[in-house]
Amino acid sequence: MNRYLQALRDTLPRWAVDWLDVIVPMGQVALILLGAWLLFRLAARLIRRVTGAYALPVEVAVVSRRVCGFLIYGGALLWSLERLGVSGTVLWTAFTGFAAVGAVAFFAAWSVLSNIFCALLIFTTRMFRIDDVVEVLENGEKPGLRGRVLDINLVYTTLQESGTEADGTTLQIPNSLFFQRSVRRWHGRRPAVPQAVGVAPTPAPAPPPAGPAG
Repeated sequence: MNRYLQALRDTLPRWAVDWLDVIVPMGQVALILLGAWLLFRLAARLIRRVTGAYALPVEVAVVSRRVCGFLIYGGALLWSLERLGVSGTVLWTAFTGFAAVGAVAFFAAWSVLSNIFCALLIFTTRMFRIDDVVEVLENGEKPGLRGRVLDINLVYTTLQESGTEADGTTLQIPNSLFFQRSVRRWHGRRPAVPQAVGVAPTPAPAPPPAGPAG
């Protein structure tokens, strides 16, 4: 490639050679950005097909597209800067510094990332679904957290503990807890959730004392 460029420089006038030093790097940058855009479009289409095939929530597709876009366009930016003449040492220093910051942020947000990963496992392994009745067991001797599954998001699973959705109690359990405990799931006819949890029944009013006989 350099030999062809040198031959082209020899055939061009002086003023055109100066413009060639600008046009060639800009053309390379344009090709890099175009390739990154096409690669991102292909990755987005693949993510859309996978999430549709496994019936994953919209949040999973959004997060996956953002991560792919960050990696693809970040790599394209670094490559473009290298084509424009930025020193490789500077790029490597910037990359290692960014990686160190990313590693610190990763470990700081480990619990959140763990819940997100466990949410993906819940959806892909079909551990339970919406409207199932499940119970997270502490051990085999005492009852655990139990309720009907109302919602599954990337961090929490919401269980209806008692009453109804409009008038009752709910539990928000971190998704990672389902992979740290035994989980009981009811099949067939689902048991009804209790009307109240931990609330003493209201005593019936005492009848009024009978008056003296007439």
